[in-house]
Amino acid sequence: MKIRSDILRTYQSLHTWTGITAGLLLFIGFFAGALTMFSSAINDWATPPEYQLPQVKTDEHDVLLQQVLSSSPEALKGVTVSFEESSSPISWYGHGSARGFSMDDQVWHATLNEQGDMITELRHVNELSMLVDYLHRSAGIMGELGHDQAGVYVLGIAAFLYFIALVSGVVFLLPSLVKSFFALRKEKGANRFWLDSHNLVGIASLPFHIIIAVTVIVFSFHDLFYGGLSQVYGDKPMFGGGEAHEEVKYELKDLPSLNQIKQAALIYAPGYEVKSISLSRLKSEHPSTTVMIISDRTLMRGPHNDYVFMNPFTLEVDSSSVTNETGQQGIWGAVVTSFFGLHFGSYGGELGRWLYFVMGLGGAFLFYSGNLIWLEKRRKKQTLEQSRSSHFMANLTIGVTLGCAIGLAGVFASSKWLSLADWNINIAYMWIYYTLFLGTMASAFILGAARFSILGLKLFIVLCLAVPLNSLIAIVLPSIGIWGPDSLADLGVELGIVGFAMAALFALKHVKNRVYQGEENSIWYCPTVSKNQKAVRLV
Repeated sequence: MKIRSDILRTYQSLHTWTGITAGLLLFIGFFAGALTMFSSAINDWATPPEYQLPQVKTDEHDVLLQQVLSSSPEALKGVTVSFEESSSPISWYGHGSARGFSMDDQVWHATLNEQGDMITELRHVNELSMLVDYLHRSAGIMGELGHDQAGVYVLGIAAFLYFIALVSGVVFLLPSLVKSFFALRKEKGANRFWLDSHNLVGIASLPFHIIIAVTVIVFSFHDLFYGGLSQVYGDKPMFGGGEAHEEVKYELKDLPSLNQIKQAALIYAPGYEVKSISLSRLKSEHPSTTVMIISDRTLMRGPHNDYVFMNPFTLEVDSSSVTNETGQQGIWGAVVTSFFGLHFGSYGGELGRWLYFVMGLGGAFLFYSGNLIWLEKRRKKQTLEQSRSSHFMANLTIGVTLGCAIGLAGVFASSKWLSLADWNINIAYMWIYYTLFLGTMASAFILGAARFSILGLKLFIVLCLAVPLNSLIAIVLPSIGIWGPDSLADLGVELGIVGFAMAALFALKHVKNRVYQGEENSIWYCPTVSKNQKAVRLV
């Protein structure tokens, strides 16, 4: 396919500068986003085994719920009944709420003892997976704008530039796509190898990247989109429903059983499994029930589940509930559910989550390799000495990418030890992440990209290996108070972290070769380190 050279140059320039502008923010979003695919496993791994209270028998949930509602006024505002073995049977917020990322949420947990009496305990919520999701949605940019994090809007702008980079990249690759798609030409130098790898990952996962780019834009600016649509719809609701309801005063004694609520949800959404039931505003004129359901065969609105909304007293299902064969969401409700499901990868079960995990890491590699390609091209143009802008971009690239990785590794390595002290563990998470991230950024600029890339990778490897070492300590010295993996999911988290350490070890080997034996006019060549290395070899 032939395209005029001036057009190709224009699209290549557009691809380069949109990628460079947004790439590092998107690296954080994709790296953390890949980890969110296993947020439930991360929560279980980070939570002490005794945190959840023992589950009760199926026919005892109603008994416990009545005791909770009669003795705890806060539970009338919102209470969750869980049917999962690994969760407390009933919980409700004593401080904070389930919406958003909050560092001081406290939750009451309730169960029954052998005599049938209610036992309750108030505990802080471990927000480790929420910290990862916060980085995924905002790239760690602090501050709020309106009712959302400022970083969400910044990442939305980055996603728009990302979409432009995708389109322009495909256009200028078209003439050579068939010839060089699977080529990885190591023998033609580092720049050609990185370019081939970048193109292969980008084209192979292009549909995934288009989905992510478009959905991030929608999520970031959904308020503006809804505002524009409201000019068309007026007072008519976009997502169905909106019919006038007679104001009714409900009594707790008329509340149906949990089994009746569950059956009403399954009639509306056959083929799903009920995970939990959340009751809210039970003393108001507008009570609500959210039935959390799961299915591996269809798109789901949440990362791991979908929802059926209904009135807990009348069991009337809200038309904005889950899309399925019997659902009546309407076109806009179905569109919103599709956007959520495609972005979260909440379909296809474990295989779908693993595919999104791998493609998420591939996306992070795409942005990192894009910066390296730009730096290599600049190096070839500057044969004698690299410019300050090249050194700045190299330091920034290493600082941001390793900073994000080291920050998260440090949080995981310290998580179980932090649970031993009487403090808010979520605030400690934030301090550790930002201290390591900013320290890494500063070190990259002080020591330079070449020297710090070696030190940073070594630190990342040590922090990753500290996670299984903590489990070994827990097994050898159980009296300390930390714990080892007690499920396959917990073990999977630790094996995944070891996998990151092995990948970093492989990268470290190649980075050392580049720093010690690379071309002398490269920003990755460090004269001081190289001379010291040669001196050691002579001795």
